[in-house]
Amino acid sequence: MEMLANDKAPPDGVGSIEPPTVSNRQVLGAVTASCMGWALDLFDLFILLFVAPVIGKLFFPSEHAMLSLAAVYASFAVTLLMRPLGSAIFGSYADQRGRKGAMVVAVTGVGMSTAAFGLLPTVGQVGLFAPALFILLRLIQGVFVGGVVASTHTIGTESVPPSWRGAVSGLVGGGGAGIGALLASITYMTVTMLFPGDAFETWGWRCMFFAGIVSSVLGLVIFNSLEESPLWKQLQATKTHAKLEAHPIRTLFSQEYRGILLVNILLTIGGGSAYYLTSGYLPTFLKVVMKVPAGESAALLMVSSLAVIVASVAAGHLSSLVGRKRSFLLIGATALVLLPLLYQWLPAASTMTARFVYTASLSMLGCAGFAPILIFLNERFPTSIRASGTGLSWNIGFAIGGMMPTLASLIARTPADLPHVLGVTIGAVTLLYLAGALIVPETTGRLGDS
Repeated sequence: MEMLANDKAPPDGVGSIEPPTVSNRQVLGAVTASCMGWALDLFDLFILLFVAPVIGKLFFPSEHAMLSLAAVYASFAVTLLMRPLGSAIFGSYADQRGRKGAMVVAVTGVGMSTAAFGLLPTVGQVGLFAPALFILLRLIQGVFVGGVVASTHTIGTESVPPSWRGAVSGLVGGGGAGIGALLASITYMTVTMLFPGDAFETWGWRCMFFAGIVSSVLGLVIFNSLEESPLWKQLQATKTHAKLEAHPIRTLFSQEYRGILLVNILLTIGGGSAYYLTSGYLPTFLKVVMKVPAGESAALLMVSSLAVIVASVAAGHLSSLVGRKRSFLLIGATALVLLPLLYQWLPAASTMTARFVYTASLSMLGCAGFAPILIFLNERFPTSIRASGTGLSWNIGFAIGGMMPTLASLIARTPADLPHVLGVTIGAVTLLYLAGALIVPETTGRLGDS
């Protein structure tokens, strides 16, 4: 049995092209590689979020605990700011030379740079040189992270039939995030057991970062037998599209696509902000606001990660059933009502069951919003610039969204202020997400452009 990776009808302005035929094995390999590549990438990023309070003490010490925490999240935002550069570099390579090569180099680079954090000296050892080294390494890591997005966010959706593109979008974008967070939660639980108490602040946090080596090795194993995207191979075989004459980045910022890029970013800012203010902030919220023990916190985050995988796939598939635009509006309206309330309810939760329900609900709603964004972005660009366009749209929006935890930490004078600050902030960014959803066109079924 074989599947069609392309839509039957060519887009406007493109001649009739026979859709490439893709085997089930190739589909499974592409989806697995795309999902796990993004999961391993986010696993490396989540490690910092899990050890943020410790990193704050060791690299950004301050008498004001919230300022120290804000500095850690600012270093996280620095990585996000470098992601557009990574998308430009690796996205151009993926559009011109293929998705697979870009993915292998980018994922390996993220893992190796993550492991390097475990070797850094602290402020107590080398003074101000320590935070400078930390931020420099974050900048390098950000370039590779941007490259992962450009490759993983295209090869999976380009390889599956139209009816499954929404579900795969959710599986890669939100599901990959959930798997990455789950792996980080398991690592955190294991390391805190091996290095309890003060030992975690001495060696445990370093071992968390050393786990990045594992992600690099896994990435190489997974990608070794990966086949190239069928749509990209079809494009190389025809060589008929006029835009192949121009560099992908130059084409992307031309008058034809500049407006599309800007509108995409509006939507991704909302989706990215919601993600970082929920799944991204939960590890810190549980420890700093609720004083949840490390073991219980890891369990809560693992359950939330599993819930995210289910919710993301469901939200992505919903976009195939009702359309991308309508799914954005439905999910955004639900999040606008529930997310601010959940942050008020969570600190007051008196039972383990209630904490499980609230943390899982926060994570699910935060990720459901961007689950259909991946396929939506893919459908906004032709194959010749898809990796660059998708990568830049996603990374610029998520870079701005990634600043929201830093902003929330600075606004909150004490940890007790965080539930209210986070509720207001997430309500505001959800309104932005809805504004973007109202502006963007429906794109379902438009991936077949070459």
